[in-house]
Parts: sequence; C-alpha cells; structure tokens
Amino acid sequence: MTPRIASLVPSITELLVDLGLTPWIVARTGFCIHPREVVCTIPKVGGTKDVQLEKLERLAPTHVVVNVDENTRETVEALRRFVPEVVVTHPCDPRDNLALYAQMAEVFGAWGQVRARAAAWSEALHRELDRLEAQRWPERRVLYAIWRDPWMTVARDTYISRMLALVGWHTWPAVEGGPSGAARYPAFEFDERLVSQVDEVLLGSEPYRFTEAHVAEVSARLQALGSTARVRLIDAEMVSWYGSRAVRGLRYLADFAAR
Repeated sequence: MTPRIASLVPSITELLVDLGLTPWIVARTGFCIHPREVVCTIPKVGGTKDVQLEKLERLAPTHVVVNVDENTRETVEALRRFVPEVVVTHPCDPRDNLALYAQMAEVFGAWGQVRARAAAWSEALHRELDRLEAQRWPERRVLYAIWRDPWMTVARDTYISRMLALVGWHTWPAVEGGPSGAARYPAFEFDERLVSQVDEVLLGSEPYRFTEAHVAEVSARLQALGSTARVRLIDAEMVSWYGSRAVRGLRYLADFAAR
C-alpha cells in the first residue's frame, strides 16, 4: 500500500522530508514550516493542538505522525477512528533521536531510501554527541523561558532541559514534570529567591517569540532583584526540535555555550 503521510509534529515533518518522504506527505500543521520550499506545497490541517480533523480525513492519510507533548490525547483518539496507523513519538532526550530515526525507518523503510538516510542521520548524531561529551563544560544554572503571561519554563525531564544539560547547563528550578501533561512546563514568577539561584536566563524564540525588548525588560527585573544573571535570546528551534534538526542543534548549542 502506498503511504499517505500526515505529520502533526513540526520537527518530524522536517525529518520526513530529510528522509526522502516528500512525495508521500499529504498534510501538515501550520507550524510545520521547515523546509519552507517543500512544506509550502503540502496542505495545512490546522495547528498541533487544534487539528482540522474533517479536512484531514478528506485527505485520507494512511499514517499520521503525532507527539505526546505536541498533540492532545483527544486528537489522537479521534484520529484512530479513521487512520489505519497513528505513529506516536515522544523524544525526551537528544539521544532519543536515535530511536526516532529507527522508528521512522521501521514504519516507512519500504519507500525510497529511508533506511539508508536514517542510518546516515544516526551516524551524524553520534558524531555530534561524542564531540559534546568529550568536552568539559562549566556547570551553570539556567532559567529557560518558553512563555510569558504567565511566565513558563521547562522541567528537567523535557527534551530542552536534557539538551542544555549536554553543555553543563541545568535548568532551574530543579523539578521533574512526569511523562506528559502541564507539569512538564511549569509556571514561575521572577522573585528574589528564584533569580538568586540562576546564572543565566534564556528567552526562547518559540513558542513565545521573545525579542531584544524582552531581554531589556527581564534584565531590568533581575537588576531590581539584585541578580547579576545574564539574559540572552536563544534559537528555540535549535534546542527543542528533534529529528534531523537535532544534528545542527547540537552544533549550535556548543557554539552558543562557548560565547
């Protein structure tokens, strides 16, 4: 059976393209924006949390790729009513990309050169992980903001946190969020107790698009609280997108941490 693939996960849409599966991708979300020149030709079916199920059903996918953090349980249950195979993913660590490549090869390996390409991405990821792990990194505590109003950060068992840990950066506060749910992205307040414990505040480029104006705002808040923590913008796609982008993400993170 020729596959008709829908991806509801932005980073995995990019991975599917890099695995050579573009001819078989029939749907994506509006947040699936890379590679732009390819995805612009693929129909959109809403967002990751508000999938247009009727439109997706009309596209008759044989496979839909979802993610535990990105998509809701209700969406997945609805998909199972009309999709022959729902492919569930949940990378929580950069090393989990190796299992993700293998999973995609297992599901889609009969088409194109998927197995060979998945093996090549695995080799590239191994090289970058080995390079990072061979270097000694100074330990730092970082507050990584993903949202404001309310301010939200990442728990220690998320992909972002474990990515940053590869360069010795430990997200703060030191909380675990569990396998799924809102606790993985807890709210916080800028107060004296919290900011006194962190060396750096990182403001991500997504899902909230922080700007230099926010850097100035947060820096002023920290100064008022007596903190000397540095505040910087970080390319969130490079530290939160798994799949093929993880290889470039590891290179980016090494360079960013060295600044």
